[in-house]
Amino acid sequence: MPTDSEIACFEAGIKFGTLYHQFTGTPVDHESAPGLERAIEEAIENQPHCVEASVTIHEDRLDEAIDPAIGYTELQGPLMDAEIRVEYEGHGVLTKMELEDGYPRMYVASVEG
Repeated sequence: MPTDSEIACFEAGIKFGTLYHQFTGTPVDHESAPGLERAIEEAIENQPHCVEASVTIHEDRLDEAIDPAIGYTELQGPLMDAEIRVEYEGHGVLTKMELEDGYPRMYVASVEG
C-alpha cells in the first residue's frame, strides 16, 4: 500500500497533468494572460486535496512567442511557471514547474508530514 505522503505526491502529479494538458494550446496574449492565470489556478484548486495553485505567464517569454501577424500565441509550458500545494491526511506536498534548459520541468519541491 502506498503511504499517505506517496498518495499526496500522486495527487499533486495529477494536478500538474491537468494544468499542463488541459490548458496548453489556449490562445493567449498580454491582455488575456492575467485572466488565464487566474482561470488555471481556480480550475486546479477545484480538484480534491489541492489547497493552493499559483501560475505565472511570463511577459518576456510571451513577447518572444506572440506572432505579430495574428497578435497572440498558444499557451505552452515554457511560457509559464507554476506551484501547486496538495494536502492529504496531514501530509503536504509542494510541487513546482519551472523552465530548466528550455524545458518546463515539473518536480516535487517538498514533502511535509
